[in-house]
Amino acid sequence: MDMAPPDEHDRTLVENVHPADWTNPAPADRYNLVAVGGGTAGIVAALVAAGLGAKTALVEQRGLGGDCLNFGCVPSKALLRAARAVYQASLGERFGFRLTEPPQVEFPAVMDRMRRLRATISRHDAAARFRSLGVDVYFGQAVFTAHDTLSVGGATLQFRRAVIATGTSPAVPAIDGLVEAGYLTNETVFSLGELPRRLIVIGAGPVGCELAQAFRRFGSEVHLVGRGEVLLPKEPPDAARIVEDQFEREGMHLHLGWTTLAAEKMGDSKGLLIERRGERKKLIADAILIAAGRNANVAGLGLEAAGVRYSDQGVEVNDRLQTSNTAIFAAGDVCSRVRFTHAADAMARLCVQNALFFGRKKFSSLVIPRTTFTDPEVAHVGLSAADAKTRRLAIDTYRVELADVDRALLDGEEDGFVVVHTRRGSGRVVGATIVAGHAGEMVSEISLVMANNLSLGALARTIHCYPTQVEAFKRLADAYTRRRFTPRLANLAAKWLEWRR
Repeated sequence: MDMAPPDEHDRTLVENVHPADWTNPAPADRYNLVAVGGGTAGIVAALVAAGLGAKTALVEQRGLGGDCLNFGCVPSKALLRAARAVYQASLGERFGFRLTEPPQVEFPAVMDRMRRLRATISRHDAAARFRSLGVDVYFGQAVFTAHDTLSVGGATLQFRRAVIATGTSPAVPAIDGLVEAGYLTNETVFSLGELPRRLIVIGAGPVGCELAQAFRRFGSEVHLVGRGEVLLPKEPPDAARIVEDQFEREGMHLHLGWTTLAAEKMGDSKGLLIERRGERKKLIADAILIAAGRNANVAGLGLEAAGVRYSDQGVEVNDRLQTSNTAIFAAGDVCSRVRFTHAADAMARLCVQNALFFGRKKFSSLVIPRTTFTDPEVAHVGLSAADAKTRRLAIDTYRVELADVDRALLDGEEDGFVVVHTRRGSGRVVGATIVAGHAGEMVSEISLVMANNLSLGALARTIHCYPTQVEAFKRLADAYTRRRFTPRLANLAAKWLEWRR
């Protein structure tokens, strides 16, 4: 596993997740479970199975921890936190203080901090740790050779059950001249040693938006190019608009609804030709970052030999995450459009239960929230209003603006809202969207309510600390209670109180 530029932190990382001196173990006669892929889904499946007493193997080609540890969640959130600190320092006058000069970003120090923290966290995904917990760890390319066997590094592993958890890789659009011009992806952007003075980001989804905002706050001139007319097209339009407004306030150049035609190398710079409704223009930058989707890692696995059906979208599974080979399951990004680390974790646990204990758990029964970690964050769980309309589900909608929440005002974070949808007349929560500085933390409370089939009444009975931004839920619950207090109930209450005087 190569990391660039090599330093002491990355050497520690590699020593944990793919030791150079690692020797693959001698295979057991047969494994209860073999997990193929050492990202979140594969690791969780292997550890849970081993913890239950199953003879378990884990196969990884590159580095344990997968995309999340090495090129995704961990390094990106380290950068986002640093970027937020820089931005907050620039808002001094709003809070009654003034810096003698603007914050100066030392980008190499920011990246060094990221690599140090990534190396520290990598101990959780260390090969030696998994071995100590009873998992046989193999490094190399896994290739299925039959319906119940696979080969890795010249060894043959026989299994009763297997879980495919090979994840995804960044999709690179076919743009003329892009290869010659050079580009970054999430697998290379965290190896930058210097801050690009000008950066073009192609892709207006979560990854593109998060990194675009971070680099803008570090001081790059950022151009964000998206084919759609809005940022974060999977989010409700009013939520995406708040993020878009924030980006514009921070001086980001948004090119939404534009198609990328070609790229070219221009000396030390790069040019990108884009078009919208017949209008063309060229953007100039020092680096181009591609954040335009993901491709499932299915090539070279020998899935045909195992009788596992797949497509360019990934491995095909049923609602119990079982493939066309009943002995093989799949979990995580390789088989799902719900591509989040926490979703991969949940899917892996479901796979183990269904694979080893004849479980009947369904993926569709899981309540999986998501968060885009821009500032403000956008979190969502369950159905949106548009989803409910498509399903012809009658809903009641409750909304609180952060401007009406005391703590949000005190924090200077009043741009945002909390929306909760319930089944009409029942109060049972079916979905929510939150736009707030820490929406990713707040959405868990709604997820808990949904996972346990509770109503807004449960939130009404919950005492929330004051002042906190989650007090928005109390306001939602109060609105629900008032709606239930019908004129008939009000009349009965008035008569009762009059009688009791």
